[in-house]
Amino acid sequence: MSTRFARAGLLFATFVCAACGLVYELALVAQGSYLLGDSITQASVVLATMVFAMGIGALTAKPLQRRPLLSFVVVEALLAVTGGLSVLGLQAAFTWLDLYWPALIGIALVVGALIGAEIPLLMTLLQRIREQDAGSATADLFAADYVGALVGGLAFPFLLLPLLGQTRGALLVGMVNALAGAAVALFLFRTNASRKVALAGGIVAVLALLVFAFAQSDAFLRYARDELYEDPVVYSETTPYQDIVVTESSPVVPGPKDLRLFLNGDLQFSSIDEYRYHESLVHPALAGKHDRVLVLGGGDGLAMREVLRYPDVREAVEVELDPAVLRLARDNPDISALNQHSLDDPRVRVVNADAFTWLRDADERFDAVIIDMPDPDSTATAKLYSVEFYTLARQVLAPGGRLVVQAGSPYFAPRSFDCIDAGIRAAGLKTTPYHVNVPSFGDWGFVLAQTDRRPALTLDPPQPLRFLDEANLAAAAVFPVDRKPNGDEPPSTLDDPRIVRLNTSEWQQY
Repeated sequence: MSTRFARAGLLFATFVCAACGLVYELALVAQGSYLLGDSITQASVVLATMVFAMGIGALTAKPLQRRPLLSFVVVEALLAVTGGLSVLGLQAAFTWLDLYWPALIGIALVVGALIGAEIPLLMTLLQRIREQDAGSATADLFAADYVGALVGGLAFPFLLLPLLGQTRGALLVGMVNALAGAAVALFLFRTNASRKVALAGGIVAVLALLVFAFAQSDAFLRYARDELYEDPVVYSETTPYQDIVVTESSPVVPGPKDLRLFLNGDLQFSSIDEYRYHESLVHPALAGKHDRVLVLGGGDGLAMREVLRYPDVREAVEVELDPAVLRLARDNPDISALNQHSLDDPRVRVVNADAFTWLRDADERFDAVIIDMPDPDSTATAKLYSVEFYTLARQVLAPGGRLVVQAGSPYFAPRSFDCIDAGIRAAGLKTTPYHVNVPSFGDWGFVLAQTDRRPALTLDPPQPLRFLDEANLAAAAVFPVDRKPNGDEPPSTLDDPRIVRLNTSEWQQY
């Protein structure tokens, strides 16, 4: 084999290994954000731990350079197994052992140390192929390593996650990692037949383990989800944006079944009492003019169902980020029956877009804006509770128009509730907070707002509602002394997303 071909092959293996290493890193961050929410904390812990461990791995590789080829193959096999199984391991630690953080740090340490050992071993192998000064060899290796990291970083969100999901994506990358290590030993360097057989046998064993895990991963995840959720899981999907789960319970006594939607583990609605939430969210905002209505979030179509009760609504626009949620709302027979096929109404225009970006570019005006976003327990949702977001929402309000925001629980998270109210006021709106009892959520709060005056809580539905009437709505504006909004909480902004810290710390108490 020519020296040039062997050198090119080794640099290509460096490229592949670097891409695999970055995918493992991103998979750990993504799994953490799905399970626990706070993506900045997850990313910081994973990155810091792995970079530290890479330094330890580089030092540990010094004695391994005496047998660089065998050491490299063993490192890649271990990395393939640890990185490939990392997402499944984190899921198991979270579901059954309640040891998520120790597992995350442990896996990041092992994967980081193995990645750190790669470059010294590859450098030794490269210099064995061709005599080259240390500076040039280092430049070649790091160039291949950095380009590989770029490819891995782009492949994870744009290819692996949409097509395979993070669990199978990590397992497939583990297989590629193992094959790259095997190719270096079997094809680029001379070694005796018995050693080649031993290396090939070890790699086949690693591949067999990863292929088995790949084939059984769906069954494992279904079992893990059934353990996490109280009721049987009837639908699950992991999208580039979130983990979607639908559960269904059969009634013990004659009555309706309870269908529940969870996003990243957070309950979005229960079919038993969702009407309480959605009536309280929508109808106070539509008590004024409502020719054109904008719904931001609420891709399940339930808020839109309440909007369409008004026959004089001429147009309603639904803006939802995740197309999978929209598909579920339209195609799942139980959910589409619950939302009364609202997203297919001819008056509704569905926009698949990020609400922040869509508002920034919008040149339309609406009589009512309904903001029905997931709770602000991650940096991804924090911007949707910022002063900047509410300012953009205010700009699309027609004169005299009303805006309403679901604002979490004033009982379980009173400071978060105040922070959201403060953000809406800081955006130039006058607010009226209110709250109702939704049994599956507890005491739940909303903020109604207008630009010109503090809005009165009134109702003008075309027919009586199942839960809300004038008396209940009047009572909703009354807060107990120990949970009365005090107006002292600073607002959340893009620069300081304090809503995430508040929301996480307050809910951790329960």
